[in-house]
Amino acid sequence: MITIGAVAYDPKVVTIWEGMRTYFRDEAKLPVEVVLYLSYEAQVDALLAGRIDIAWNTNLAFVQCERWTEGRARPVAMRDTDLVWETLVIALTGGPVRSLDDLRGRTLAVGSRDSGHAAILPVHFLAEKGLREGADYRTLRFDTDLGKHGDTGTSEVDVLRAVMEGRADVGAVGSPFWSGVVQKKLVPEGALSVVWTSPPFHHCMFTARVGLAQADADAFTRALFAMKWDEPRHRAVLEAEGLKEWVAPRLEGYASLREAAERQGFFARR
Repeated sequence: MITIGAVAYDPKVVTIWEGMRTYFRDEAKLPVEVVLYLSYEAQVDALLAGRIDIAWNTNLAFVQCERWTEGRARPVAMRDTDLVWETLVIALTGGPVRSLDDLRGRTLAVGSRDSGHAAILPVHFLAEKGLREGADYRTLRFDTDLGKHGDTGTSEVDVLRAVMEGRADVGAVGSPFWSGVVQKKLVPEGALSVVWTSPPFHHCMFTARVGLAQADADAFTRALFAMKWDEPRHRAVLEAEGLKEWVAPRLEGYASLREAAERQGFFARR
């Protein structure tokens, strides 16, 4: 029996993991149990304590597990869509901010402080561009749904609302969130524009606990990689979880977050 942890940031998570559990049991013939947590802090603690075997982690939770186990907590799989994340800086179209240079002396809205894409990395990337929080620009922070690492998207809604209402000059959001806003026409067409796009980075990662037998980790990944988009029974689950294909771990896209987490204090143990 392999025990998998996931964070219930939305009611749909229950449906997704019911589907995953059914697939593992009925098709992959792999006995699994799923434990849902209300925060990534609780899930990370459970993985480090060995109460679960594999955690479905955000990028922040993954690099924390990596750091706190000195690299012994192993990455095992990720989504194809986890490879192509970016942070976008959004402004009113035709407004005073049309590039990062225009941000000086103005206000940037950011999401929950534990969100890699909507808070941690924006501040980090801007610092690399010579823009220091509190010195070169102000931040308006929306610490919504802390513990969920930005998964709910609620803080990003708050960010865009602040820009639309003029409480912030620009806002930082993740590229998948912005794509959804554009596709669903959640703001008036043409009202907002992307003024800056960050370097790409990686997002979620299945992370195995220290000491998990390699045979169990291999059985889990074989089952994941056997899920196919062209199979209707698989597609419903894959689509709900936001991917077309599970892929082997790629680690190069976590370097920026490791550095940002170090500088911003996210590796300090609670």
